[in-house]
Amino acid sequence: MCGRYYVDEETAKEIRRLVLKLDQRFQEKSDQNMARKMDWNMAREMNRNIVREAERKLDAGAFYGAAGGTAAVFPSQKAAVIMGRERHLEAEQMLWGFPRFDGRGLLINARAETAAERRTFRESILHRRCVIPAKGFWEWNKSKEKFSFERPDAQVMFMAGCYDCFDGQERFVILTTEANPSVKPVHDRMPLILERNELEDWVTDDGATEHFLHKTPVLLEREAEYEQMSLF
Repeated sequence: MCGRYYVDEETAKEIRRLVLKLDQRFQEKSDQNMARKMDWNMAREMNRNIVREAERKLDAGAFYGAAGGTAAVFPSQKAAVIMGRERHLEAEQMLWGFPRFDGRGLLINARAETAAERRTFRESILHRRCVIPAKGFWEWNKSKEKFSFERPDAQVMFMAGCYDCFDGQERFVILTTEANPSVKPVHDRMPLILERNELEDWVTDDGATEHFLHKTPVLLEREAEYEQMSLF
């Protein structure tokens, strides 16, 4: 599972770079036909407005508070997610966790292997996919020892997710999959981690969803209080 993750200022900067780049590409592909019917200056101004709006929303302080350091993200808190909306990519703040039908707590994870079959997640998986950026996540083993997991290349981690709206508030869950060899000694589940070049397809391509739901994530580095272990 994934019950707590953490972000840093570099995470926010990477979100900014990613959204601005992919947003422009997404807009260009979506508006090819419309742009032919418009004055090109108007089309360019539309793209500039989208970029300015993305920059405003992606101010690091707007998502993570004071600049610098590392911030933990807990269930029920607001966090930055990337999704597609109205022909372009956006970063928004959403609450972590779907409310349970019985009102007892939150569903914070969804199993990637079965999410599309469950009523709670089906429509979200089919039509409302998102990406949750992080520096890394924490997991505890059966002895209650705490481990952190990060990418071996030190890049931002992108966790696959889906979202929905409850009582006027957008909420997300993180998809999990069977743990790979780098995580399995600590826990049998891990977040479904995407590569940077897969993000656009995950968010926008409904036909690729099934493929991503069954992918094996990259091997991670794990660190405990008393040791650091590379890969496995």
